[in-house]
Amino acid sequence: MTASIPPLRRRAHSVSSEVAAHLEGLITSGELRAGDRLPSERELAANMNVSRSSLRQAMFELESKKLIERRQGKGSTVSETPRRAGDLADGLGALDIELGYALELRDLVEPRIAELAAVRAVESNLLALDEVLTRSNETLSPSESLRLDIEFHTLLAHAAQNPLLVTLCTMTTDWTRRTRTLSHRSRHGRRLSLDGHHRIYEAVAAHDSAAAAAAMAQHLREVREVSSPR
Repeated sequence: MTASIPPLRRRAHSVSSEVAAHLEGLITSGELRAGDRLPSERELAANMNVSRSSLRQAMFELESKKLIERRQGKGSTVSETPRRAGDLADGLGALDIELGYALELRDLVEPRIAELAAVRAVESNLLALDEVLTRSNETLSPSESLRLDIEFHTLLAHAAQNPLLVTLCTMTTDWTRRTRTLSHRSRHGRRLSLDGHHRIYEAVAAHDSAAAAAAMAQHLREVREVSSPR
């Protein structure tokens, strides 16, 4: 069965980057899953109201990021998790992880992710991150705010262009979900989290790796403080 692709919201950027960002966001959020077959390029271009050449450039970018697989005569499908990343996830998933260890790992990994994202992010990565920030605000429900929080951090890991870091980010998200849920329980916590995301995004967009790492470290400290028992 061919996957359904939601409409593309057009903005003043490279069309191919917008298309790549839109599809990458759908893959990262889980709306498109591994093994899903995408519509034909002709159909997809028509549905998204873009040219075939722009769509083709976007598909080449997604393929280079190993997010989709393209085969002559068989179309495009969403990629499975790379073997090494899958092996890592299987191994780590079997461990009984203490929260303190998970938080410590997150403190080590996520500033490095932000640092690499600032160096490696391309326009489509920045567009996807900006799209999440546009949909985020402090008035959202705690569950929706948490969902967008996780989507932002996952997209940032993808921008670092390293599947093993994406896996580590996903695993630490699972291990720290309870603490992260607490940080979104109040409007103040949601605003604090979003402010942190904006600082990280601005540093990544400026390709300032040191500022991105520092912004992430500050964000993690603030989130931890607001989620601590009162």
